[in-house]
Amino acid sequence: MAKANMSLTRNVMPTQDAVTRAHNFDEVALGYSEETAINEAMRCLDCKNMPCVSGCPVKIHIPQFIGKIKEGDFEGAYRVIAKSSSLPAVCGRVCPQETQCESKCVRGIKGESVGIGRLERFVADWHNTFSTDDPIRPQSNGHKVAVVGSGPSGLTCAGDLAKKGYEVTVFEALHTAGGVLVYGIPEFRLPKAIVSKEVETLKKLGVKIETNVVIGKTLTVDELFDGGFEAVFIGSGAGLPNFMGIPGEALNGVYSANEFLTRSNLMKSYLLNPQTPIMKGGKVAVVGGGNVAMDAARTALRLGADKVYIVYRRSMDELPARREEVEHAEEEGIEFKLLCNPTEILGYNNPNDPRDAKNGFVTGMTCVKMELGEPDERGRRRPVVVEGSEFTLDVDTVIMSIGTSPNPLIKSTTQGLEVNNRGGIVVNEEGLTSRIGIYAGGDAVTGAATVISAMGAGKTAAKAIDEYLSK
Repeated sequence: MAKANMSLTRNVMPTQDAVTRAHNFDEVALGYSEETAINEAMRCLDCKNMPCVSGCPVKIHIPQFIGKIKEGDFEGAYRVIAKSSSLPAVCGRVCPQETQCESKCVRGIKGESVGIGRLERFVADWHNTFSTDDPIRPQSNGHKVAVVGSGPSGLTCAGDLAKKGYEVTVFEALHTAGGVLVYGIPEFRLPKAIVSKEVETLKKLGVKIETNVVIGKTLTVDELFDGGFEAVFIGSGAGLPNFMGIPGEALNGVYSANEFLTRSNLMKSYLLNPQTPIMKGGKVAVVGGGNVAMDAARTALRLGADKVYIVYRRSMDELPARREEVEHAEEEGIEFKLLCNPTEILGYNNPNDPRDAKNGFVTGMTCVKMELGEPDERGRRRPVVVEGSEFTLDVDTVIMSIGTSPNPLIKSTTQGLEVNNRGGIVVNEEGLTSRIGIYAGGDAVTGAATVISAMGAGKTAAKAIDEYLSK
């Protein structure tokens, strides 16, 4: 075995050149080589109390899988991860490890933490490239469970139950399984082929997936029970976009980030020489500072925008997006308009344009400058308008990325399902709703959150469903 690596810095993740990648949808991060992965794994101290595991929502045995990498047993490392995670290649790419497992790493006290996410990605990619073994499909235990939604919470719940012998059927409203992993995250961050591979692995475990089924329209939750399912997990996501309520949001050229990314992904704008209705030049403003805002801004750039702005009402220190995504956006030439907030979207009316003469088209956006005042209830300094600071930003497309709310369809078609004032389904600590046999998790409960937190909720619910049906 190689010697311990006591470097204070982690191995650099190779990436595409910024100028080149700003004009293609190929994956930005290129991944570790075998040699680099082993070298990074040697930075792990194999702590006995495993603080990193406490930061992982799905409780991957991190020191054990890293130990396998040290030995060069990459398939063994994958098997360790697969015991806890149904989506390792996904998590290695989009999980915010820096605020979770890596934030607990002892190596981070006097330097950079071990690159746990990068190692997870390496292991999953190695398995997907070289392994020919199919997962072992367990014998059926005779119980049937329905999962609503094929996003990260739904797929995790389905995978965990399938491993225990449950007959699981996942119902997906769209024509491709994957949920937000497919329609919400751009190709350059999470290739569609990666998601497809993870879904195929679940199918080999026995998970059935039915697409083009809108629960609440095609079938109701109650009809699922009538059809023989003994428990239902709702992981329908947060598909209802939020807007600011300012003048001009009905203009042509104003999108929610949800709509913009869904159109881009489902219309396959990531393919070579695509032709989609959202292909355009001009200047684009993305309002918001989260990961979705970064995705929308970087997608707009790749779709031909001449200039892209991120408009965020707080400073860079409060920006909620992952540092890596912010750095990549800056490298690609996206301009950050910080301490800045829109007050009106400006437009003109063209009665001769056959597309829509009713609402007109975006010509600019009025903004005001902000400064940070006293902390709010969550401890963040509240942005306050600077008097007399109004200015106009010259743009012809505006993308609103200020969050989403849970999909309202299921709650409105399922009797006795309690929801909170934000539209989220109310659950207990085990994911059980106000109705026996119905569980929920992910964005349908919390509103928009991270992929890994949704997976954690799916895992919790799967355990509870197993205990419920095993009585």
